[in-house]
Amino acid sequence: MNDAAHDLHAPHFIGIGGAGMSGLAKILAVRGAKVSGSDAKESETVLALRALGAEVHVGHAAENLPAGASNVVVSSAIRHDNPELAAARERGIPIVHRSDALAALMGGRRALAVAGTHGKTTTTSMLAVSLAELGLEPSYAIGGDLDAPGSNAHHGAGDIFVAEADESDRSFHKYAPEVAIILNVELDHHANYASMDEIYESFETFVGRIVAGGTLVISADHPGARELTGRVRGRDGLNVVTVGAAEDADVRVLSVVPRGMTSEVTVLLDRAELTFTVSVPGRHYAHNAVAALAAGVALGIPAADLAKAIGSYTGVRRRLQLKGEAAGVQVIDSYAHHPTEMTADLEAIREAAGGNRVLVVFQPHLFSRTQQLAEEMGQALALADASVVLDIYPAREDPIPGVTSELIIDAARRAGAEVAAEHSFAAAPAHLASLTRPGDLLLTMGAGDVTNLGPAILESLRGPAHLAGVATDA
Repeated sequence: MNDAAHDLHAPHFIGIGGAGMSGLAKILAVRGAKVSGSDAKESETVLALRALGAEVHVGHAAENLPAGASNVVVSSAIRHDNPELAAARERGIPIVHRSDALAALMGGRRALAVAGTHGKTTTTSMLAVSLAELGLEPSYAIGGDLDAPGSNAHHGAGDIFVAEADESDRSFHKYAPEVAIILNVELDHHANYASMDEIYESFETFVGRIVAGGTLVISADHPGARELTGRVRGRDGLNVVTVGAAEDADVRVLSVVPRGMTSEVTVLLDRAELTFTVSVPGRHYAHNAVAALAAGVALGIPAADLAKAIGSYTGVRRRLQLKGEAAGVQVIDSYAHHPTEMTADLEAIREAAGGNRVLVVFQPHLFSRTQQLAEEMGQALALADASVVLDIYPAREDPIPGVTSELIIDAARRAGAEVAAEHSFAAAPAHLASLTRPGDLLLTMGAGDVTNLGPAILESLRGPAHLAGVATDA
């Protein structure tokens, strides 16, 4: 761990409004640190941090860096030429990666780290909510808000700290959990990993960080996870618990029964059947809940108590979150941006929709991901009745010649999908509203600012032009 991370009495966060950074800033502010930071724009998250006493600037400038800053906290998304980062170097202020700061915050607690290519935020959230429901007062740091801006992190009085462990830049190598969950292992983050061998090596390193006598909870169904299990099983001081529908799973999923926007899950645990409710739809969310259950049991929490508490989890923002309903159309927001996530969310919504149509507006995230996975993204979109694809959200990346949304659209059409392009973000709400009819479920899907379309689509659906069209069609 970076030694500078041990002294976080006056940290300055560059990009403090981000999902991961804001959580750490919140915990430190609650613990009494003098927190400052900057972000590109105002947001509800920034306002929530200011309410806790943090000094937050909008825009990046060298003068934002306080004279008394103990260190500067950055994530991998911060560019090398950021003026505040440059000022810190010039002034000799220690620079701390977000993962080192999180590792320091977990120090002295029973750490539970949730890793995997997909499902980390949901599973971490399930654990945070259910442990709190049981009165265990956990601390947690999640990559998304539970129910309100600033609810992505909490400083609790209990001895458990639940954290989302990010593999994208290998930062999860910094943690030393008592219990680790690995939900799945796939090739993603193409800017940092060149092959599956590199992915396996990285996850093996993470497993090696589990404290002696600790437990790895890992999928028995996912091919990449099974390969990883074979590589690490038998290590001294490591307990391995496999979970899933596979017959050889230690905690076996016997059934997942859809109940509208919820599921009833039955598992075989310690040779006894246990049935509980998961209050979000879809088989993959049910499996996330079972992984959370197994991890809690590894910490010594009674399975029946934890299973009941998991039912109190009702979702996290952007994970199949209902944004509203208008003109008989439900608008639902999905953070899915990798083909596996896209497929899982579309299958979940298809189950919840019954015989109604499922429509999608998809915003690809990152040029590098689109370059590598356009074909699979297009195939996933074929699960919808109709889809609209926006231009690529670049995030931290520069364009790659020849890589556009058309790659996904062409792949979707080859897979038999009904799909159209929309290059104007401003025109998208009216375009989407025009495609709908009462009873439809419409997903805004992607990791970028596509989430902002939900309210605008609902407004278009309530507009006189759309309502007149619905009346005419009727």
